[in-house]
Amino acid sequence: MVPAMETVTAVVSRDVDACWRVFTDVARLTSWVPGLRSAEILTLARGMPEEIHFEFGSFAYTLVYSYDRAKREVHWQPKLGKAGGVTGFARFESVDGGTQITYGLAPGQARNAEDLAPLVAAFARRMQSEK
Repeated sequence: MVPAMETVTAVVSRDVDACWRVFTDVARLTSWVPGLRSAEILTLARGMPEEIHFEFGSFAYTLVYSYDRAKREVHWQPKLGKAGGVTGFARFESVDGGTQITYGLAPGQARNAEDLAPLVAAFARRMQSEK
């Protein structure tokens, strides 16, 4: 049985394109994802990271990504390390005053519902510090 997707929404006072660029820039992930030690692009598709390998303190996993640039949505699912990997999505929508971020995860060993709010808050802080 697949666990239900948990979501958190926040508004950041930055434009959609800036949020999209930071979120999809693998080199910047360690600057805002709590506990992430490294992220390595394994494959690219149409100029975007398709497979990314993540290393945290005591576990690692590889996720496969798909992108809908028009909708500003990113989706991911586990490839290697499925027991530790997570399935999820992020959506960026233009709203008055900035960008609404909706971040969803199907809780698993690597992340759970309690991780969502701090993860989105960390991204929002990263965006506020972005020049």
